[in-house]
Amino acid sequence: MSRYDFLVETYRTERLKTLGVWAQIPVDRLQWRAEPRARTPLEHMVHQCQSEHNWMTSMLDVEISRPALPGDETRDAFIAHYGTCAADRLVVLQHRLDAWFEEETAFFDVRRSRAWILTRRFTHTAHHRGQLTAMIRSLGLPLYSTYGPTADTGGLPKNGAVVIYRGEGAAPALPGAGSSSPTERS
Repeated sequence: MSRYDFLVETYRTERLKTLGVWAQIPVDRLQWRAEPRARTPLEHMVHQCQSEHNWMTSMLDVEISRPALPGDETRDAFIAHYGTCAADRLVVLQHRLDAWFEEETAFFDVRRSRAWILTRRFTHTAHHRGQLTAMIRSLGLPLYSTYGPTADTGGLPKNGAVVIYRGEGAAPALPGAGSSSPTERS
């Protein structure tokens, strides 16, 4: 057992949370811009795929045999592509030894441990995922869980709220969400 298994497990669940948020974006709103300076949801997906590809290959030495972006710029193509790329990266990370996580490497213009860089990757991804959930909410759409219950899944845990992730499996539809969706409970 590696002392860095928690980072691998975090990557496993963070990628599922990203896919779950992407699945909540209406296909007809991919080009919607909340504010002139803001990215569209599609631009967020492009940024996530390119940024993670670049960090993984140049900073973390995690190479996979897939391009940074899918061939088609549709929501479903991005979900499938990022899901597959992240699953491939997860396999690589699962086989890294503790010394690999502790080794320092270039993080832009400074040197940091790979464990530090991977942690920063998680926060970078969570930041953009938060921007997307704010967009979804501003469109008046319900939100599935990301780290815990939302107002749409029952509010506060003390009130019996549930965590409903969009990801793997079957989840009940949220009010105003339309059809049922997949779930992941991690």
